[in-house]
Amino acid sequence: MTSTASYRQVADTIRRFIHDGTYPRGSLLPNEDTLADELGVHRATVNKALKILKAEGLVYVHMGVGTYVHKLPPILRNAAVRHSRAHRERGGARGSLASELEQLGYSLDNQTTIGPGRPPAEVAEVLGVDPDNDSVIIRARRMYAEGVPIQIVTTYIPRSIAEGTPMAERDPGVGGISSRLAELGHAQVDIQEDVDVRPPTDEEARFLRMTPDQRVYEIFHMGLTRDDQPVKVNLYVLPTYQWKLRYRYSADPD
Repeated sequence: MTSTASYRQVADTIRRFIHDGTYPRGSLLPNEDTLADELGVHRATVNKALKILKAEGLVYVHMGVGTYVHKLPPILRNAAVRHSRAHRERGGARGSLASELEQLGYSLDNQTTIGPGRPPAEVAEVLGVDPDNDSVIIRARRMYAEGVPIQIVTTYIPRSIAEGTPMAERDPGVGGISSRLAELGHAQVDIQEDVDVRPPTDEEARFLRMTPDQRVYEIFHMGLTRDDQPVKVNLYVLPTYQWKLRYRYSADPD
């Protein structure tokens, strides 16, 4: 590479080296001077290239140590299969995410708070509950894979359904909340998800270890029963660099 190479060319090269394993996932990159020597460019060019890769979430800075390659590659969130009973209960998993991560060989951990609470107005309207009272059970979870924070999810279930059941406990059992709803006669037969992309809030950025110029997916997820009654709302916040979203659905043959 010539000394006149653009910082975008340098970013392309470092990105390729990450994807081909030259710089393995989770490894500490050479410092900027060393990278500049290895690539035959100026240090300032390397610095600008790394800013691109940081915004992409491919690398991150550990203050006082250096720049690391992000430990986890993007995780596929396959909406077409993740809500099936077979998927969420596979191997005794406690829900869809646990099943997905186990299949990838990743360990799952989470910080969970559970209890009655007041839902946001939009959630209350969907569930048909009172926004001014503790009308729902709220499960607020901050979730990690291999020690890396990967998502924030807040679940709202009508208190009239969830109170006194495993859904109001830390461990909802095999298959998670969706399996417990089905056992109580509230099986979800349709899923609706609205997806937005936005900057993280300060609190989200701190937990997810993001910078202000990175983005999150915000997913408003509804589970509906056969009679079209919403019985669960999940609000997901996921770093866009960490997740690949896949949707598949039947098309009208016309």
